[in-house]
Amino acid sequence: MNPLFLKWLRKLSYMLGFETVSSFPPGHPYERTRWNGAYFDIASYVKPDEIEHRLCEAITNTPLVFGQIDNPTPRMQRALLAVLEERMRHNRGRATELAVQLVHAYDSAHITEVIPGLRAQVAGTRHDDIGERARSVMAFLSSTQSPFDVIDMQA
Repeated sequence: MNPLFLKWLRKLSYMLGFETVSSFPPGHPYERTRWNGAYFDIASYVKPDEIEHRLCEAITNTPLVFGQIDNPTPRMQRALLAVLEERMRHNRGRATELAVQLVHAYDSAHITEVIPGLRAQVAGTRHDDIGERARSVMAFLSSTQSPFDVIDMQA
């Protein structure tokens, strides 16, 4: 087939939303954020704010999908922190597995820290086993005012 026609067809497919995205567009403040398209079916025409909203909603409803996101935005982190805090506060169980997700996210140098000191806390436990690291993060979160008292820091 004609390469020009194929290029045009790909562009049309993208514009109509037949393609899915797995990252924010280049130039977006969180362009390093990536997600597994198998878990998040987001059409290419969806605007970045709506993408973030959908990802946060998915995290709130099914928190373990947080582990399918690389370099989550501060808003995504706060969605996970809200669920984690609720589980810690009301002993709803399985809080440790959410803290593990947070530890893995903070192992990236490109994530934006939403709670001052959280990056240092995670880095300080780098040589411990993952369960101990998660418990350390939960202890740190318990000692802060609230996960919602966060400062949005620009990258």
